[in-house]
Amino acid sequence: MTTLLLLLSCALCVLSLPLGDDRNNRDSAAWPEKIHHYALKKSGRHAQNTLKEDFELRRRPHYPTAPKNGAEVSNRPRCGVPDFPSKQNSVYNSLQRRGPYRRLQRGKRYVTTKGWNKKNFTYKILTGPPQMDLQKVKEVIRDALHVWSRVTHLTFTEVSGGKTDITIDFVRYEHGDKMPFDGLGGVLAHAFFPGTYRQGDVHFDYDEYWTLGNGMGTDLLQVAVHEFGHTLGLQHSRTSGSVMSPYYSFSYPPRLNKDDEKGIQFLYGIKIIPQRAPELETNDIMLVPNACDTDFDAVSTIRGELFFFKSGYVWRIRDGRLQDGYPALASRHWHGIPYNIDAAYEDTSGNIWFFKGQNYWVYDAEKKISGPDSVQTLGLPVIDIQAALMWGKDKAKRVYFFKGENYWRFNPLENWVDMSYARTMVDWSGIPNDIDAAFQDHYGFAHFLKGKKYWKFDPVRVIALEGYPRYIGMDFFNCPAYNYQ
Repeated sequence: MTTLLLLLSCALCVLSLPLGDDRNNRDSAAWPEKIHHYALKKSGRHAQNTLKEDFELRRRPHYPTAPKNGAEVSNRPRCGVPDFPSKQNSVYNSLQRRGPYRRLQRGKRYVTTKGWNKKNFTYKILTGPPQMDLQKVKEVIRDALHVWSRVTHLTFTEVSGGKTDITIDFVRYEHGDKMPFDGLGGVLAHAFFPGTYRQGDVHFDYDEYWTLGNGMGTDLLQVAVHEFGHTLGLQHSRTSGSVMSPYYSFSYPPRLNKDDEKGIQFLYGIKIIPQRAPELETNDIMLVPNACDTDFDAVSTIRGELFFFKSGYVWRIRDGRLQDGYPALASRHWHGIPYNIDAAYEDTSGNIWFFKGQNYWVYDAEKKISGPDSVQTLGLPVIDIQAALMWGKDKAKRVYFFKGENYWRFNPLENWVDMSYARTMVDWSGIPNDIDAAFQDHYGFAHFLKGKKYWKFDPVRVIALEGYPRYIGMDFFNCPAYNYQ
């Protein structure tokens, strides 16, 4: 009887589960669209959807609790190359034993094998992971190799076939080199040192969940930089924060620390770049604007950080704090960016769009990938837009272009404005006309800037919050209140 009651209870629980409701999937006719049940939870980093992951894939665990191949007691994902070299194969250890070099090598932390007897390399990519198309993989590999060639005199040229110095492949389990992979988690990749029987081979575990710049899986760029370090002759490093550390820890974009730089430069020399005078796009003297006493040309959230643009300069704010070295010339990050931009935003794939006059430019990180192109190719009937806002949740995100009392909605999936005619700022209740800039924060709130003030816009109620406008300088740059009395 007890069993029967339990079964009936379970059946009632199943029958009482809520049915799916697709009403929120219908496109609302009202602009701007209300964001229902917006997750007002701050994320640690901007989720850069470069791989067009579906929702379920993004929910997959980063790695299992422990490697399956027994190669490492720790449950942290890692490189499959053994940690430290034997005394016979280590250039580091042999130099330590030589009298003339003993003083020079004291305190050195990096460890090397012998390098190649060349500095110009060819490479080819055989396959890629299921999460990325081959073109994106090529871009990642090129960027990973550039991390090393930036600090030493190395060149890398991709070829489509034939014999090459470096061969890159994504493989599963046992794949012919007696170093099998273990599925999701555990060992992520391995590479072979110069002078070994498979020198130049770089293998990535096909079963990992490979991502780029979003911390949701295993970052391909970071792992690729590490493995290319091996194929160039670097062993694992014990130095904290080193790219050549054997254990994976997400950091985007990956940067060499001093230990990494000294190791690669020991093998291939230091790259000396001739200094040249900065290129100015105007004959006028460029005066650095005061963030406490200026308006701004554009503002955008880029890789989870806030960038404020004004008169060729940029301020960078991370976790609410202005970073050292800023303001700096915007061209320091984006070479070729027009002076005095009108608007900027980062799209869902992580590309940054800049607008000036009748043209726009698109950058992938700090690399220009297109532009200048006419805004008319996007279906915009006007030029000199004043602000651009990427706003919404997940796949419902749209771009809004503002000018005067009007705005247009742009569909990034179709790369075209939804309608050629304008709608008015009345739709954005409480927001004034002629705004200077706009951006969305981590919580989903839109911010609109005009002059030295800004308004915060509620994504659920679709109205400006009470208590606004407030002063930009006070809230973002810690400017004293007496500046605004």
